[in-house]
Amino acid sequence: MIEILHVSAECYPAAKAGGLGDVVGALPKYLNQAKAATAVILPKYYTKWLDQQEWTEIYRGVLRLAHHYIPFAIEQLEIKEDNDLGFPLFVVNIPGKFDREGVYIDPHTGFGWKDETERAICFQQAVLYWVMAMQDKPKVIHCHDHHTGLIPFMMKHCYEFNSLHMIPTVFTIHNGEYHGAFSWERISLLPFFDINVRGLLDWGNSINPLACAIKCCWKLTTVSPGYLEELQLKSNGLEWLLNHESPKSHGILNGIDNEVWNPKTDKFIAKKLGRSVPAYKKANKAAILERFNVRPDLPIFTFIGRLVGEKGAQLLPDLISRFIHSGFEAAFVILGTGDPNLHRVFAEMKHQFQGYFDVALEYNEGLAHQLYAGSDFLLMPSKVEPCGLNQMYALRYGTVPVVRSIGGLKNSIRDISEENGTGVRFDHFTTYDAFIAVQRATELYQNQKVFAPMVKRIMKEDFSWERSAKDYLKVYGSLMS
Repeated sequence: MIEILHVSAECYPAAKAGGLGDVVGALPKYLNQAKAATAVILPKYYTKWLDQQEWTEIYRGVLRLAHHYIPFAIEQLEIKEDNDLGFPLFVVNIPGKFDREGVYIDPHTGFGWKDETERAICFQQAVLYWVMAMQDKPKVIHCHDHHTGLIPFMMKHCYEFNSLHMIPTVFTIHNGEYHGAFSWERISLLPFFDINVRGLLDWGNSINPLACAIKCCWKLTTVSPGYLEELQLKSNGLEWLLNHESPKSHGILNGIDNEVWNPKTDKFIAKKLGRSVPAYKKANKAAILERFNVRPDLPIFTFIGRLVGEKGAQLLPDLISRFIHSGFEAAFVILGTGDPNLHRVFAEMKHQFQGYFDVALEYNEGLAHQLYAGSDFLLMPSKVEPCGLNQMYALRYGTVPVVRSIGGLKNSIRDISEENGTGVRFDHFTTYDAFIAVQRATELYQNQKVFAPMVKRIMKEDFSWERSAKDYLKVYGSLMS
């Protein structure tokens, strides 16, 4: 029996584009360890991991999308010794909709899929048809981000799914920047519903899945307390709604999977953590120097992630250029993909600042682990950061985060000016503020009597999912009771 069913567009390692995948790939495992029977369902994309697995078809059905009837199947992962995720994994197989490379982006064009709305509506309907067919239905359905935002509405107000209206729903906002909104001219894509409640779908004269989920879910969570506060102040037009729904809202800081992110056992890093933290850091820094052309005598600042505006990537060229020209001594390494213009700029900087700057314009999970283990500092100059997991990975691997005081970053990192500080924080989204933070970090590195003990201390910070899972269990318990 499934007590908690997570419905998501991402789940690591099956399909991941960002932090959503990490969360949905970890939280259910820790809920199961806490004796709450939890499973995950996501679309069956054409990813390498999904393609390599064996699946058993457990349900077959047909859904309606406007004037078309679309067949689908629910398949369950055949668990083996090398693919046990710690929870049952199900996929929705919809031929022609998800069986293509890329989660949201066409890797051949760099643009999002034009039929994203249709895909999301098909996925959500398929999940609910399957749930209706279950003999023992979930006690809670937990939906993640706008791709699943219509499920709470469909369960309450669509005629086909009316038998599910008493199952509680939890909706988590991982990234409120994306609403999934589409025109009322496309209303025929939705299952038939009571027209008297069409106002629940509407926000800004569009059908807005994110706003709809906020209105219709039984409980609303965000991925950090700080992000909940920020969304209530600035959320692309949803501020009033989020304040209105605040009585059912909870900010729960994400955790990290300590089994996956463990420097003592990590298969991706050159030297695993033993008795000596300095020896571990030195060997892993040497591995970075084999891959990147930067000076070995300098502190290494690393940026890992998508090269997009919300991650603050647009600050990096000017920040790095100014710092190198300022006379301060530091090296900078970037791993990630995103804005093609930034790709071009970083490629030029690689030649301009040899010994001080290098870049790998790719998504590389193994290399990311190595950079966490061998870098001295992690740069996170985020414009928006609902929770942030990178700073938690960095602490676990003994790399000091340099972060903007935003969202979950301010909930998880204490500045070095505070007692038992764990990183360097700056407030304003400007090159100047980021520059001062990097300068402070460089001065910290130069004082090895302070820096070396700090590296050992931050590795003991606890951001495990056990802590966060307990908070989610309280939310579920309040609904099931």
